[in-house]
Amino acid sequence: MQTLVQKLLPRTTFKQVVAFRAYCTDKILDIGQPTASSHPELMKEGEITPGITAEEYITRRKRLLELLPENGLAIIAAAPVKMMTDEVPYAFRQDSDYSYVTGCLQPGGLAVLSHDFGLCMFMPETKPYDVLWKGKTAGVDAALEFFKADEAYPMRKLHEILPDIIRRSSKLFHNLNTASPAYVGLEAFQKAAVNDRVKDISLFTHELRLIKSTAEIKLMRESASIASQALLQTMMHSKAYPHESMLSAKVEYECRMRGAQRMAYNPVVGGGCNGSVIHYSRNDQRVKDGDLVLMDIGCELHGYASDLTRTWPPCGKFSAAQEELYELILLTNKECIKLCKPGASIQDIHDYSTKMLREGFKELGILKNLKSDLYHHLNPTSIGHYLGMDVHDCTRVGYGRTLKPGVMITIEPGVYIPSVFEVSERFAGIGIRIEDEVLITESGHEVLTGSIPKEINQIESLLNNFCFGSTMHGSHFMKASIC
Repeated sequence: MQTLVQKLLPRTTFKQVVAFRAYCTDKILDIGQPTASSHPELMKEGEITPGITAEEYITRRKRLLELLPENGLAIIAAAPVKMMTDEVPYAFRQDSDYSYVTGCLQPGGLAVLSHDFGLCMFMPETKPYDVLWKGKTAGVDAALEFFKADEAYPMRKLHEILPDIIRRSSKLFHNLNTASPAYVGLEAFQKAAVNDRVKDISLFTHELRLIKSTAEIKLMRESASIASQALLQTMMHSKAYPHESMLSAKVEYECRMRGAQRMAYNPVVGGGCNGSVIHYSRNDQRVKDGDLVLMDIGCELHGYASDLTRTWPPCGKFSAAQEELYELILLTNKECIKLCKPGASIQDIHDYSTKMLREGFKELGILKNLKSDLYHHLNPTSIGHYLGMDVHDCTRVGYGRTLKPGVMITIEPGVYIPSVFEVSERFAGIGIRIEDEVLITESGHEVLTGSIPKEINQIESLLNNFCFGSTMHGSHFMKASIC
């Protein structure tokens, strides 16, 4: 029996067959990423990415050009494809600056911005073989019509067009993280670099990305909501499945089922003394009865990240020592959130948290005096960071910057006591962090992760009265109807 492709081949060209296989409708234009016509459940007419309109992208580019010096030029490359093996790529994630300026979520492109011509996009050319294996991608037509570029050319013309543009520019700014040999290797670029005319574009893009628009705040609320619901479901299953790997799988499943495209980072699921490893990533041990589990997770929704942490005892009851430390971290979390308002800074809040924790550790007998250097081993992290398209967003903006409405930050006090520390045995091996997302508003702040329980009585009630049992079969699972 002949396949459809075999029947078509004698009467059609290879390109026609590829076009047929790439998208089986003549009504919807496939440009390699969602559009309002291909994904009406995600996007509205006029949006380039879900929730963000073409007008907003154009405004972003105008604001970036306003920051560039006269006769300045910006070059922002798309993120490269990273390979897991010779022929198997990792899931692609676009560079945040390139996405912020263009809305293009595909690899292989280059965005050039100038006062003279606005946005010029150089786009990869689609080959029939690539379409057959990977599907359609955006080209020159999509750059002009969908992404609203002022000019667009195929990448093969880069060497003809870009050198002259570079030579006419007095200052050149580019994205160091995605610097591509396609333009860095150009003689004109090399001469500009030698003459100290090349700078990092993130000095400007991070300034623009710091204060979120109304549309961005809406997406970040949704991202936080998804992560919060996923973590709540995971907490409710932790008594029946106290395994780091299972809890990690559960939270990722719940995030993806609620619409997240990916996790914002590998979940931190540290049981017992693993919770004292700040960026623990192995997630391969069983949580012992009586131990705490520290879970730091976040997801990405249409380019915007969430980030939150809760610590709880899957067994359903905090020990006395765990409760003493937990209450200190919780009080610090709540008092620091109160400080989140216009005019404050992350540095101000951090300094306040340090004072609270030093005093608390001294009262518990963990520190001998308030000035002990041991404090920095117990908590070497900042009280928080900026949050947005990246988990640690806008890293070129210092923590001493005055907070303004529209800025998103985290508040995440913690204590991390490895078993080898010379402290009271009752505290050894305990790691606790409580992290919330906080939006700075005109009147103060809004906690986006406030729906996740963090009071001890709330957590114990949740675990003992509302957690789920198992209906799974197999030697590694124990059946339980209700905890």
